Amino acid sequence: MIKGPFSLLIGLFSLLAVTAGYGQKAFIKVIDQKSLEPVSFAHVCFEGLKSGSSKYSLTDIDGKVLNEIQEISKIAISYVGFATYTDTIKPGQSFDVKLRPKVLNIDEVVVTAQYTPERADKSIYKVEVINARQIEQKAATNMADLLKDQSTMRVTQDGVLGTSLRIQGMSGENVKFLQDGVPLIGRMNGNFDLNQINLYNVDHVEVIEGPMSVIYGSNALAGVINIITRENKSSLLSTTASAYTESVGVYNFDGALTINQKKHGISLDGGRNFFGGYSPVDTHRAKTFKPRRQYFLDGYYTFTANKMKIKVAGDYFNELLLDQGPLLGPYYETAFDNHFTTIRYSGRVDGYFKLRKSRFINLLGSWSGYNRVRKTIFKDLTTLNENAIPQGWAQDTTSITNLIARGTYAASSSDRKLNYQAGIDISVEQGRGKKIAGNEQEIGDYAAFLSVKWEPVRVQNTNRVVLSIQPGIRFIYNTEYAAPLVYALSAKWNIYEPLNLRFSYSRGFRAPSIKELYLVFVDVNHNVKGNPDLKAEKSNNLNMNLNWTVEERKVAWSMDVSGFYNFIENVILLAQTGNSLEYSYENVSRYKSAGVQLGCSYSIYPAFKLQFGLAETGITGSPDAAIAYQPFKWSTEVTVSPSYRFIKSDVTLSLFYKYSGSAPQLQFDEKVLAWGWVNPYHTMDFTASKGFWNNRIRFSAGVKNIFNTTTIPSTSGNGSAHSGGQGVVNVGWGRTIFAKLSFQFNKYK
Repeated sequence: MIKGPFSLLIGLFSLLAVTAGYGQKAFIKVIDQKSLEPVSFAHVCFEGLKSGSSKYSLTDIDGKVLNEIQEISKIAISYVGFATYTDTIKPGQSFDVKLRPKVLNIDEVVVTAQYTPERADKSIYKVEVINARQIEQKAATNMADLLKDQSTMRVTQDGVLGTSLRIQGMSGENVKFLQDGVPLIGRMNGNFDLNQINLYNVDHVEVIEGPMSVIYGSNALAGVINIITRENKSSLLSTTASAYTESVGVYNFDGALTINQKKHGISLDGGRNFFGGYSPVDTHRAKTFKPRRQYFLDGYYTFTANKMKIKVAGDYFNELLLDQGPLLGPYYETAFDNHFTTIRYSGRVDGYFKLRKSRFINLLGSWSGYNRVRKTIFKDLTTLNENAIPQGWAQDTTSITNLIARGTYAASSSDRKLNYQAGIDISVEQGRGKKIAGNEQEIGDYAAFLSVKWEPVRVQNTNRVVLSIQPGIRFIYNTEYAAPLVYALSAKWNIYEPLNLRFSYSRGFRAPSIKELYLVFVDVNHNVKGNPDLKAEKSNNLNMNLNWTVEERKVAWSMDVSGFYNFIENVILLAQTGNSLEYSYENVSRYKSAGVQLGCSYSIYPAFKLQFGLAETGITGSPDAAIAYQPFKWSTEVTVSPSYRFIKSDVTLSLFYKYSGSAPQLQFDEKVLAWGWVNPYHTMDFTASKGFWNNRIRFSAGVKNIFNTTTIPSTSGNGSAHSGGQGVVNVGWGRTIFAKLSFQFNKYK
């Protein structure tokens, strides 16, 4: 062993060498812009500008990540609740990054109806984003759970047909549902069953209220709801799993696995949901809300290069809904049961290509299928023997397929005053089955559209756009109906930095669907027949929105005031045909809806947030142009949603309250318009959630439907096209307790 001054010199030299070696390493430190606290476990992606290769990493507990790149690269840093930070970085460069919290969600990136992905506050349309954090706070398992608390929407239930949604006084076929831009098919009674849209793989939901016929064609008079699924862009490997249970008899489970390897990405996820059925009064067999079992599976493959991205994706959904009949006399040992199986599947290919001078091409092709299989059986409850009923009405399969081809070419640059988008949109829908007239029908819709965005006024040196004007036009050829020229004009005025005024006028067109024209749906509770003589709907629509957003240090608030007016010719409603139990689709000559909406949000970062919504919606109609309109019938909806997060313990408490006022029901019975009303009611949910193990594990629990609201009295006569449940409207399955456990693991190196 070396001793004395020489050993001290050697030790000091070694220490300096280690210190020098450490000092040569470059670190990036990520901190919260408002609290100046480190952001731990933020996702960091380095992408070489020359090689195009990507490297993923994660900040440590102190918010630091090592810069080990060998070439000038693009860096992207993201974390839930913060705006994504992007910049370029050199090898050996160290610096601090301040992530800006999304206190009011004004800078969520949206894709619906945009030329290219754009911040929501910059969009010429008012786009509402329901993000992953809000989905988690609501403990929502499907779209019905997610949308029922929105002040501008009303969700109603049917035990067999599922849920329906009303926006701006319009519902059914006028609300267009998309998943990653692909239309969802398979409506019953004109409405899409929101219980069949699960949220297990949803990143966020984008909602545009008001007509979007120029961009998305038919079925978009009331609005567009685009469901954006998750895509792993930040880790080499990601696994997730979650389990959910509710005291009414709900048991759900799902899981996912995604892998990224350089330019390639693969994902596979799926699960199973189960609901045992519910009735306000226990009948043992015939439930108001029918038992259902669901299986679902989906996956994707992505190839990403510098100026292109190709994604191939597919999904499969299978639901069995059990409609158990009442016991039959004289000994109450037998019953008739209906098994309804819904199968929905789709495959799609997306292509994104970036050309020179900020030009972009987007291509989309998809093929979707929908089968609804009815099987009626006679069941002996003493022997448990089941025999299929041989009559044709008791056994049936209805199939719908939809082929979509869409392509757009866009010139979009923030440096130019004039940008545009042109595209083609092809949709071919085909229906088959014994309940469809002629056993097979097909409708084709072929369209071309053009949209121009002009930004004539900007603030010098800041490039802030003061005025945007966007006209658009759509040329349509429909194989069944003569389509008019559809056009729209939208404008956005940034009065000053936090205050924006949006305005839009649009013409709309909707051809009746195959089901409205040809489908016959008859069971114990329903008797609905299609009408091949229906006329196409045409509309004029006005929308206006004023938004004021302010952020000052840790306090932020926003206010939205909106108004709309919709006039529709030949609106299609379900009407009695003379037989009190038989319904068909009929045209109402003229229909109007109008309303005002107020939304407020107040936040104290990072703990407290309060949201308030108020909507007043009116509808009226006239069966003939010579008959004057009746006065508007109005309904009121109020929502209040406070949430508080305890930072140190990572516990979040959320409350969701909604008042749904008396709602008018416009009926068209035997060529005569009549009015009915659904009584007002209150609903409230409470959720508490906590993260464990650096938020890899999250546990949520709470109470849904605290006021135990189940059925609401209705004075709307027969109310709907079913003989059961006259005089009441189903709202929910009573007060329940729920719990959810989710797990997520990511590997970055």
